[in-house]
Amino acid sequence: MAKRIQFSRTGGPEVLEIVDVEPAAPGPGEVRVRNHAIGLNFIDIYFRTGLYPAPSMPSGLGTEGAGVIDALGEGVDHLKVGDRVAYAQGPLGSYTELHVLPSDKVIKLPEEIDFEAAAAVMLKGLTVQYLLRQTFPLEGGETILFHAAAGGVGSIACQWANALGVKVIATVGSSEKAEIAKRNGAWATINYRQENVVERVRELTDGAMVPVVYDSVGKDTWEISLDCLAPRGLMVSFGNASGAVEGIDVGILNRKGSLYLTRPSLNGYADTRERFEEMCLDLFDMLESGKVRVDVAQRFSLEDAGKAQETLASRGTTGSTVLIP
Repeated sequence: MAKRIQFSRTGGPEVLEIVDVEPAAPGPGEVRVRNHAIGLNFIDIYFRTGLYPAPSMPSGLGTEGAGVIDALGEGVDHLKVGDRVAYAQGPLGSYTELHVLPSDKVIKLPEEIDFEAAAAVMLKGLTVQYLLRQTFPLEGGETILFHAAAGGVGSIACQWANALGVKVIATVGSSEKAEIAKRNGAWATINYRQENVVERVRELTDGAMVPVVYDSVGKDTWEISLDCLAPRGLMVSFGNASGAVEGIDVGILNRKGSLYLTRPSLNGYADTRERFEEMCLDLFDMLESGKVRVDVAQRFSLEDAGKAQETLASRGTTGSTVLIP
């Protein structure tokens, strides 16, 4: 038997239950991974609350983890039992001791990267890869705005952008988080609880504003982000931490400077095995070079997944958080 977190109805953390299940055998083209660490992400909360619909009920939760190949399905010849691996995509259900998923969603893990770091970095790190290297390819010399910069994605983004020679203006919610962002390479920080974000961006850029804003907060920062953009700038809305942006008047993009808007996702970029591998190799190179470090700042047992999600939702975390089965 294997322990698994699942939910049969949407709602708060109380809907999560831990159950014992008979481990499924991998089918053709699939592998089974014995998780050593599991990533915690905001998207997990979106599924639990129903913002993103689960495919069926009861549903597993989570898409990210790292561990060891436990069993192989028919036709899998590029992996073997005992391989150290990590993953960030696939069917919901990584909140478990044993997870079955397609083999093309799994990547071999370099020996230099441990399981906790891998579970903490795969989804967030690949998100940063497509944001900085594909959605708006940074070349160095730009000044950008990144919201929630002391969180899991933001901490990686500050380091990666700094390594590229990019100045990051980081928004944070406390002086403690401002220090974290600075340690990770942010050029300047803005405490949105105490400062006017738009006015500070104007001051920091001598009125030029920024060519791109990376916004995972959503509803609360929507217009603030648009107002921080230079003419023809790009608004990258990639999350809904404060709630979804709804009822958009597309004319606002014209009125605020012929702006561009995109709503990307990892699945939209890592949509082939070849792309997935290229993105992973780029991420692993940044990790092995030391240009990006993973801060696993919180660890919760699998049984405490609900508590872990509450802490994340209340912005009580810094860096990354993992669940330990």
